[in-house]
Amino acid sequence: MIDVPVQLNDRSYRISIGAGVLASAGDRLAALTRNRRVAIVTDETVAGLHLDRLTAGLAGFETVPIVLAAGEATKGFAALEQLVDRLLALEVTRSDAVIALGGGVIGDLTGFAAAIVKRGMGFVQVPTTLLAMVDSSVGGKTGINTKAGKNLVGAFHQPLAVWADLDCLQSLPDREMKAGYAEIVKYGLISDPAFYEWCEANAARLLAKDAAVLAHAVAQSCRAKAAIVAADERETNDIRALLNLGHTFGHALEAETGFSSGLLHGEAVGIGMAQALRFSAARGLMAKAEADRFTRHLEAVGMMAWPRQAGIAADAAPRLIRHMRQDKKRTSDGLPFILARGLGDSFLAKDVPLEAVEAFLAADLSVGPARAAA
Repeated sequence: MIDVPVQLNDRSYRISIGAGVLASAGDRLAALTRNRRVAIVTDETVAGLHLDRLTAGLAGFETVPIVLAAGEATKGFAALEQLVDRLLALEVTRSDAVIALGGGVIGDLTGFAAAIVKRGMGFVQVPTTLLAMVDSSVGGKTGINTKAGKNLVGAFHQPLAVWADLDCLQSLPDREMKAGYAEIVKYGLISDPAFYEWCEANAARLLAKDAAVLAHAVAQSCRAKAAIVAADERETNDIRALLNLGHTFGHALEAETGFSSGLLHGEAVGIGMAQALRFSAARGLMAKAEADRFTRHLEAVGMMAWPRQAGIAADAAPRLIRHMRQDKKRTSDGLPFILARGLGDSFLAKDVPLEAVEAFLAADLSVGPARAAA
């Protein structure tokens, strides 16, 4: 068992990582709340895989499952209203804790509901995907998508705890594993060249679900994010912004595909990081050979590295720029981008003209293999 602390003064909590974490869920929850009833929010897919195991681990608690539809479409106003109504019907109090059992969609939605019900109640993140374990479950960013864009409505609301049971990953499809790997390798690209090289050397074993490699990757990723969150919880001093490497490009790709299952968030981030490095090279900030090295790494592990592989049309550059203008990170001064001087040396750039980004996109959209036939 590995415990990673997230140091936030009176809002500090621990990320528990290991196989079989859910077996001790009852003892863990008893340390967080005196109430003996707990709502478990999950989706139809995850409920069939992991709900019984979590419920068994919560022996001594009255558990109330709230099962929502699976998929990115659940992360919206309709499901938020449904969830809030269910919680209020249970007459939850501010001292209750609700459990989010699932991937990023369930975690973000449940966290946002917990932030607004009774003006704030406790919740526990139980991530069941690799991406959620290393990214969305940690740090307190919660929210939903709207027609205007991704995560534009939400709140900062830290969980009481994160329980990352690595056994949950055994049922995760290969595609979801690769989507999660994008967020793992991101931590190396941001500021840890040694971890990036470790990822290059161990990605195949990680994606094959080697237990020791998975444990190290999840723990190292959580430590990296916990340190950044502790230094800049609400993204006010530019440190936490580094976690957005690849996300400005990636979110635009997601919007262009309608936030559908055709392009998973981690897949979009992977392409977006490759684009951010290629753009950095085009701007003369880093060696083209290093940007190409990362593109080749993604391709070597069977991940997409080019927009064409996600079905993005060659003439999409103006539309992608329009999507970027809706990005929540945009300020009156413009839209910041996370760029790189090299692998493991990323930085926040606030002076990037969107005209230059559009010209880059127009060229980048015509390169790389097209999407494989279904």
